[in-house]
Amino acid sequence: MRRAVVLVDGEHYPPVVRAALDALRAGGTTPVAALLLGGTEKVAGHGADVDLGVPASWVPRITAGAGLDVAAAAAALTELLARDRPDLVVDLSDEPVLDPRRRLQLAAHVLLAGIPYEGADFVFTPPPRPRVATRPTIAVVGTGKRTGKTAVAGELTRRLLAAGRTPVVVAMGRGGPPEPVVVPAGAALDPAALLAVADAGGHAASDFYEDAVTTGAATVGARRCGGGLAGAVGYSNVAAAVRRAESLPGDVTVLEGSGAALPPLHADATVLVVPADCDPEFVRGYLGSYRVLLADLVVVTMCEPPRGAPAQVAAVLEALRSISRRPPLLRTVLRPVPLGPVTGATVFFATTAPAAVGASLSAALEAAHGCEVVATSHRLADRPALRADLAAAPAFDVLLVELKAAAVDVAARAAASAGARVVFCDNRPTVVGADDGETAGDADAVLDAAVARLARLAGERSNG
Repeated sequence: MRRAVVLVDGEHYPPVVRAALDALRAGGTTPVAALLLGGTEKVAGHGADVDLGVPASWVPRITAGAGLDVAAAAAALTELLARDRPDLVVDLSDEPVLDPRRRLQLAAHVLLAGIPYEGADFVFTPPPRPRVATRPTIAVVGTGKRTGKTAVAGELTRRLLAAGRTPVVVAMGRGGPPEPVVVPAGAALDPAALLAVADAGGHAASDFYEDAVTTGAATVGARRCGGGLAGAVGYSNVAAAVRRAESLPGDVTVLEGSGAALPPLHADATVLVVPADCDPEFVRGYLGSYRVLLADLVVVTMCEPPRGAPAQVAAVLEALRSISRRPPLLRTVLRPVPLGPVTGATVFFATTAPAAVGASLSAALEAAHGCEVVATSHRLADRPALRADLAAAPAFDVLLVELKAAAVDVAARAAASAGARVVFCDNRPTVVGADDGETAGDADAVLDAAVARLARLAGERSNG
C-alpha cells in the first residue's frame, strides 16, 4: 500500500471527500493526512474541524480574494511530508482554490521533496537524480537554450581554477558523443584539431569542447535526448561521463545542463541561469519554479537593452523572488572576449546572439580589442544562412566565432578556404547588480564570493 498526504478543500462537501479517500484505499493508496487548502462553501468556515477520517489541518488563513498563498501551503505541506514521510501527494482539490498555476507551483515543492504529485488526470514525478559523483558537484542549469549556461559554467570553472581548485567539467548536449569523450586539461584545441573532429563525424562545437577551449580545464562530453517539464531527460549517458570524469585528476565536478534539462544526477549545489528577456511566466508558471527552488545561486544574464530593458528585468526579478528569496541573485551582462589576437585586424564576427544586440557587440569588440568588425552574422545556428553571410562578406583577416552550432563545420572551414585566420570567441559575464540592488564594490569580488560560497556549500553537502 502506498501512503499519501492528500490535498483537499472546503469547496467539496466533506462526505464526498471521505468517499474519495475510501476509493483511494480500495485502489491501494492509504491516506495518512489531509491538508485543506482553503474554500468554505461546503464547510462551517476556514479552520473548521472537518471529519475526514484522517488527521486534517488547514493552510493558515489568507487575505480574502487573494487566492491560495503557495508559500504558506508549501510550508504546511512540507511539515506534513517531514512528519508522515508519505510515498506521494494526492491532489483532490480543485479550482477555484487551486488554479493551474498555483497547482504547478505547489507540485514543484513536492518534487523538490523527492516524491510524486498525483491528481485526477496527471502525475508529476521528480526527475531522477541519483548520487553518482564522489566529489563535490556544482550543477549549472537554465530555463532554456541560449540563456548563457556555458558562459556561466566557464566563468565558474575559471574562478575555481584561480582559487586553486581542480574542476572537471561534464557537459551534456543534444549533439554529444555516443560514448563519453575526454578532453584533458590544457589540451590544444585549435581550429585544425576541431576540423578533424568534424571530419570524423563528431559535433566539434559541442559544449564540452567550448568549455575546454575557454577554460583549459579537463572536460567530458555527454549526450542527452528529450526534456520534461521539470527538467528530466528522456535518454542520456551522463552517468557514464561522470564516472569517467572521476578517473581524472580533480576535486570538484561542474555539471552543465542542456537547454532547460537538468543533469540527471545529484548535484550538491546548483546555479540557475535565467536570461533577462525570459517570459516571467516560464519562471512562475508550469514547473519553472522547480528550478528556482533547486537553486543556490541565480544568475540573470543579458541585463541591458534591448534584451534586458529595465521593466523586463524587473519583471523577471519579481517572478524569481515570488518563488524563493533563498538564493542570492546576480544580474549580469555578457561581453565577447577573443581567445586570440585580433588587434589591428579586420574581423568577420559570427555569433548566436540576436541581431538586435549586434551593434553593441561590435562596438564592444572594437573598443576593447582594437579590431575593425567589417561584417557580422547572427545566424551561426542556421547553416545555409551562415554560408550566405560568409559569401556576401567583404574581405576579412580574422573569423571571430563563438564555438557553437556551425562554428567549425561551416564557419571555420569557410575561413580556412578563404585564407583567413580563425579565432574563437568567449562570452564572459560581468556582474552589474546583486540581489535587487546595485553591486557594491568590485564586480570581480562579487563573483569570487559567489563562487567561493558555491564551492563551500558543495563541499559541506558532499561530506554530509
